[in-house]
Amino acid sequence: MKKFLSEFKEFIQQGNALDLAVGVIIGGAFGAIVTALIDNLINPLIACIGGTDIGFAFEIIKGNAATKVDLGAFISAILNFLIIAFIVFCIIKAANKAKEKAKKKEEEEEEATTKICPFCKSEIDIEATKCPHCTADQPEEAAE
Repeated sequence: MKKFLSEFKEFIQQGNALDLAVGVIIGGAFGAIVTALIDNLINPLIACIGGTDIGFAFEIIKGNAATKVDLGAFISAILNFLIIAFIVFCIIKAANKAKEKAKKKEEEEEEATTKICPFCKSEIDIEATKCPHCTADQPEEAAE
């Protein structure tokens, strides 16, 4: 049991678990915001344009039992999903673009720090005009 608790403690202290927890909490809050947007802004606008309330429902009567079918709630859920999916798509696209840009910049910095001496084939600083290993003067073309 002690090993299990120490493994759990190590897992919780990793960044992934904390990131996941924050993501779930923020996702829930964002879902509530989108639901409020749909229920309080978009549905009334649709009702004004269409002349009917989007919260319409009808009953299916079969024998002595009646079942209520709330089509407006279903349409609201679809709108919620589409808005949240679009926002998540935009966030992921922006994050991937930022990662790609950072990776490209990191690769450029790594490549631009050294060059190879054409005479002794040693790695030297990109701005060196003389090789510290063979003391040969560096040609201008190698510096570029």
